[in-house]
Amino acid sequence: MLKNLVKNLKPSSTLAINEISKKLEDQGKKIFKFGFGQSPFKVPEDVVKELKNNASQNKYLPMQGLYELREAVAKYTSNKKKYDYKSENVIIGPGSKELMFLLHVIFDGEIILPAPSWVSYAPQAILGRNKIQIIQTSRENNWFPTGKEIEEIIYKDKKKNYLLFLNSPNNPSGQVCDRLEEISDIAKKYNLIILSDEIYSELTFKENYKSISNFCPEKTIISTGISKWCGAGGWRLGYFIIPDELKDIKNTINILASETFSAVSAPIQYAAIKAYENNHSNYIKKSKNILNAIGKYVFSNLKSNKVLINESQGGFYLMPEFLNTKFQSSSEMCDNILRNTGVALLPGSDFGFNSERMLARLSFTDFDGQMFMNEIEHDQIINDEKITKLAPKIVEGVDKLKKWSESL
Repeated sequence: MLKNLVKNLKPSSTLAINEISKKLEDQGKKIFKFGFGQSPFKVPEDVVKELKNNASQNKYLPMQGLYELREAVAKYTSNKKKYDYKSENVIIGPGSKELMFLLHVIFDGEIILPAPSWVSYAPQAILGRNKIQIIQTSRENNWFPTGKEIEEIIYKDKKKNYLLFLNSPNNPSGQVCDRLEEISDIAKKYNLIILSDEIYSELTFKENYKSISNFCPEKTIISTGISKWCGAGGWRLGYFIIPDELKDIKNTINILASETFSAVSAPIQYAAIKAYENNHSNYIKKSKNILNAIGKYVFSNLKSNKVLINESQGGFYLMPEFLNTKFQSSSEMCDNILRNTGVALLPGSDFGFNSERMLARLSFTDFDGQMFMNEIEHDQIINDEKITKLAPKIVEGVDKLKKWSESL
């Protein structure tokens, strides 16, 4: 009954670990939810209020998205990027994940995926029947591909079309790409389009964030939404910004959208206008301050001669590598950690790494974000005492993980 294409697919590991954690908690076990990447903060009050005010909106909206929302997104992005985007460049979708899937379906060429990369890129490429080229990255290169590594793939067949997925700040590594100019030079030289997944861009810890779209906007599709910076993952609203030079892609995605999700929920779209029209700088500064402090705490308390780890540069992830382990795969290792400590992690193999590398993704979001926000100012220095008080499960979970690593 099932096509061979889907028989070997598994549920998304990020969603699966959340369900496993809930099941174990229901059995009375204390679980430290370091596996699921979800914002710990509530949606800003003005955006929630707007959702309530528009709950009665019940008509289908244009398949490309509500004009007022697309206009707000285009203006917001143009101000950030110093590039003139228009409402026509924007497509609103039920989360950026769905739009990425449609891109995989329509794209005629090969997909270039750096390892590590988000868990859904590869399965979507398989469903889109696209060949995948994986680049195994290194810690020395901040877990991003070099321009040379990308060019080596393209040079084998320069006539083909290529689509590179570039996620910065990165899920799962928490790193920011510092090779944007050299990668953009490759895009300009060959038939290379870049999907710039910028869902964590508002949560970059250093100021003056730049993406690949700052260097080659004409070859870059920007993908983002309100799930991470706005705490609205469950609202399911994301968008693509596609430059005029790639209008054929935009028009074709619109056609597929009309035959699949039709349009995003009307109340959600009306509410999202306020997310981009109103000033949420204080909310974002507080979010970044808290996440940066907790990320530094986890990094400093976990790193050792048995744990290699890079400090997080944005978002809410770290990617520790455990040395001298007795396990055959990172999946086996994470199962052992969960059973012995209650700490839920995702194995590096879920993100494209070779399974024998003992890498794991750690999400440091298992705390009450709203309580933390209420306790601090956006520029307040957050010390370990404050973290111990307001993020006790982070502190306890990291301690258990550290003791586990010391036993190796």
